[in-house]
Amino acid sequence: MIYELDDTSKVESLFEGWQETLIYSCLQKIMGKVYVTDPEKPLSASAFVGCFVFFAGKPDLELVKNKPCGFLIMTPQNTEWAELIEKSYPDAKKITRYAIKKDTSFDTEALKKNLELLPDGYELKSIDEELYDKCLEHPVTADFVSSFESKEKYLEYGRGIVILKDGCIVSGASSYTRYKEGIEIEVDTFEPERRKHLALIACSALILNCLEEGLYPSWDAHNLNSVHLAEKLGYEPDHEYIAYEVASDQRTH
Repeated sequence: MIYELDDTSKVESLFEGWQETLIYSCLQKIMGKVYVTDPEKPLSASAFVGCFVFFAGKPDLELVKNKPCGFLIMTPQNTEWAELIEKSYPDAKKITRYAIKKDTSFDTEALKKNLELLPDGYELKSIDEELYDKCLEHPVTADFVSSFESKEKYLEYGRGIVILKDGCIVSGASSYTRYKEGIEIEVDTFEPERRKHLALIACSALILNCLEEGLYPSWDAHNLNSVHLAEKLGYEPDHEYIAYEVASDQRTH
């Protein structure tokens, strides 16, 4: 039987050493949920937030099969968990993701210089109550805010910057998730507006805002393009890791 764990301190040791801020969000009970099969002395756990789930501890088939509807990215702690995922979801797409170091010292002057690349006719704005609603109108921008359970939760804990053209969002960077010490960055740009440095500009603005607040802007890359953008912002790659896209035909974008 699956239980949602209220006292997440019981599984902290299972995730120990895993530098993934989405896990921090769940363990710190900022957002997301932790599931176990033994709520008293859990030997296994899964941490869910947004469309991500992380499996830790003793491999447990019941936890792996505890999947909501829709697209999900499953990340195993080790090969034993990976084998359970492959067994349970034979159509899952095995992918390589790229962890980025979490101790970046940013060149704030370089980030400020990036803001000067904003083309005429475009404007930078922080995501407020009105722009939150606009983000949800399209799959490209929905992930800027959709991991938070409500608008109120996002406005309290989330941080985001969008670039507008003629009143429409064309690019942006936002907190996919929030943990006590910082955020995990989500960035995207509409296809016709790419190759105009908009993602670089939006991320630079968001990082600067985070640094002013004393928040760390964490980055984890889905592909090499994301790695290259991160490097332009001052991040350094750490290591590759394996994950699984499940129900990928239902992915929004």
